[in-house]
Amino acid sequence: MIPAPPRASPPDSASEPAESALWRQVLSPPTGDPIFDVRPADLESLLPGQVIETRDVTATTALRMATPISRATLVKFRSTSATGAPSFGTATLIVPATPWSGTGSRPVEVNAMPINSLGAHCTPGFQLSHGLLVRPNTDLPIFVPALWSALAKGHAVLVPDHEGPLMAYAEPNIAAHVMLDSIRALRSYLPGEYGDSRYVTVGYSGGAIAAYAAAMLLDEYAPELSGVLVGAAAGGLVTDYANVAHQFNGNISSGILLTVSLAIAREHPELLRHMNHLAQWVATSPLRDICGDSSGPLGVVGLPIDVAADTAAPLDSPFAAKMFERLDLTGRTSTVPLYIYHGAHDPWIPIDDARRMYLQQCGRGVPAVFRSVPGEHLIGYITGSPDLDRWTDARLRGEPAPSEC
Repeated sequence: MIPAPPRASPPDSASEPAESALWRQVLSPPTGDPIFDVRPADLESLLPGQVIETRDVTATTALRMATPISRATLVKFRSTSATGAPSFGTATLIVPATPWSGTGSRPVEVNAMPINSLGAHCTPGFQLSHGLLVRPNTDLPIFVPALWSALAKGHAVLVPDHEGPLMAYAEPNIAAHVMLDSIRALRSYLPGEYGDSRYVTVGYSGGAIAAYAAAMLLDEYAPELSGVLVGAAAGGLVTDYANVAHQFNGNISSGILLTVSLAIAREHPELLRHMNHLAQWVATSPLRDICGDSSGPLGVVGLPIDVAADTAAPLDSPFAAKMFERLDLTGRTSTVPLYIYHGAHDPWIPIDDARRMYLQQCGRGVPAVFRSVPGEHLIGYITGSPDLDRWTDARLRGEPAPSEC
């Protein structure tokens, strides 16, 4: 029999309920930087997207750019949790030295980089605002070239920390809220420069969830951004959480499934009630601060989620069904044009799930494009880039969105 890990409630909460104490212990440890760690006391009085704080991060961001930039700004703003409570978000605005040669204001690519991590220091915001050797995330350099490409075209780039302050990897509701509130924040912070700009969300894999979720929740969460957000592009996208969870369980992808389960519990603490003592020990260990370069290799052991749950067949339980329903956005209709691409031989995320969502959106009148690209999940990111870039550039130039429905 494995005992429960000890509870370490804060000094002012000596009688805190066990579940609440456990929730605090599974959160990402503080980064040591107040802009990421400190929850403002007056969040309830602020509007979603309202700017709380800004910081010039040009010097540290420029170290990672192959394209000259004129400035970079870290912005902290009010947002909303996955369950509707006041929260906050952070995002980094990068402005290129290259002028915008198109018509109208400089457009903005809202790039949801694949964070895929449990630790708050792994976010693009922390990495871009600190030195190269300060708790580096080795995943980041893989996706930074996409920022260089956008900047070289004269696009501004907005990089939201879309997992939210609790680092809820793959939770689509918080991701959508942070994405949309980052756009609200930029438009209110620099209205003369970006109040009339066109915005497109782009993302791959874990970032695809955020780019797609922003399109699906725009109408109900940020309807005033209709016409401002002119497209959403997502590659290697998870749309059916139940299907993917079963596919990941007990094989080389199991580390990602276990990581995502813990991350989602941060926004949905009721999940913690179904963790056994072994899972609680692991969830409160230093593993709660890992970046994506560690969560993937954890799957080598191939442990099924059953070893972490207090019930048999946890993915098929009534509770799991309710959780999958909360994470499923396919019942919504995108209010912006969609570009969906997927590796033809992706062994992790089924291409049929993405294609099914695409056909659903087509049936609801959404202008959409679907591309099956050569390769598996990682290679698909590369082979899908050329057509993705052409589609994104056209939306930011103001051209009508094509539909291949």
